[in-house]
Amino acid sequence: MSGPLTGLRVMDFTRALAGPHCTLLLADMGAEVIKIERVEGGDEVRRMGPPFINGESAAFMASNRNKKSITVNLKDPRGQDICKRMAKWADVLVENFRPTVMKSVGLDYHTLSQINPRLIYCSISGFGQTGPMADQGGYDTVAQGMGGIMMVTGVPGGPPVKSGVPIIDLGTGMFGALGVLAAYVAREKTGKGQHIDASLLDTSVALGLIDGSDYLASGELPQQLASAHRRIAPHGAFKTKDSYITIAADSAPRTWKTLCQLLGKPEMETHPQLADNTLRRKNLPLLIEQIESATSQQESSYWLAQLQKVGIPCGPVNNYDKVFQDPQVLARNLLVENIHPRAGRVQMVGKPLKFSDTPATDLVPSAALGEHADAILQSLGYSTEEITQFRHEKVI
Repeated sequence: MSGPLTGLRVMDFTRALAGPHCTLLLADMGAEVIKIERVEGGDEVRRMGPPFINGESAAFMASNRNKKSITVNLKDPRGQDICKRMAKWADVLVENFRPTVMKSVGLDYHTLSQINPRLIYCSISGFGQTGPMADQGGYDTVAQGMGGIMMVTGVPGGPPVKSGVPIIDLGTGMFGALGVLAAYVAREKTGKGQHIDASLLDTSVALGLIDGSDYLASGELPQQLASAHRRIAPHGAFKTKDSYITIAADSAPRTWKTLCQLLGKPEMETHPQLADNTLRRKNLPLLIEQIESATSQQESSYWLAQLQKVGIPCGPVNNYDKVFQDPQVLARNLLVENIHPRAGRVQMVGKPLKFSDTPATDLVPSAALGEHADAILQSLGYSTEEITQFRHEKVI
């Protein structure tokens, strides 16, 4: 079934994670994404693992489903010509090289926009297209450190901690996809494409919107709080007899009263250090100690049932073995199955967005390196003889 972006044509020069996640989101919504890879080896994530399934990288298959693949030698003028022909056809180009790379091979925005003024060109890099660090390579960990995230993550008094998932790579991919869609809307009004400049550092600072704004307003540096909330208490993970659960109580006095009664600790309601939200935030260690003295006496399932009954938001703290058994996760189709020609039956994470009319339900496995080269080149007007010569001379 068609997706909301069916008909959108994307040239994908990305590799690793941030760029491929951007084009994955577009592909999952129905865009035709052609992944343009190096002749020798392609995207390095093809070899990233373990785990591998019959020699196929699980990480690559997850990030590159629903895409076609062609290999092109960008240093060869004939390879550059292939890309320029494709740029006449494309709506969108996404790349995540360092800022000077695409210019060095004649495939920068200024050059390609002369060929196709409607082209939307998204550049994803470590530090952006401008500034003193523009030419340096960037990684998720580096951006988390520079943007402040590592200093507000972890237990109080502990060392800086990186998020357990690559939130900057994934977040930059999402911002990039959002930028592409915004530029597409603008093009519908103006008829002209534009250049989008996204970076890991920009994403890291942007994701600190609230903590960064609080610091700018108060001059006070935010502190590490483990799983606690900066404004609401109790709000975080609490130990039970067999595991942990999350409790996300709001700051209303009636909610605090209900929770105290539910935990069998009515005296907490008027405790001089816990009686209101401001006091509870100030005395978090005491609050956690008091709550866990009750929650640790029963299993998680007991507390989740009791909390849900009185309407206090809560949930289990799952590792991934439990995530993909959770009835709500399964009901949301967040576990899907894909048949890969080499890896066989592969389970992977499903799509986070559901569309009522254009769901794009097809799930095409990640392509073999250069799998679609002949069909793509033929559609661009190259003859069978030319394609054979390109392959012999390692242009593709």
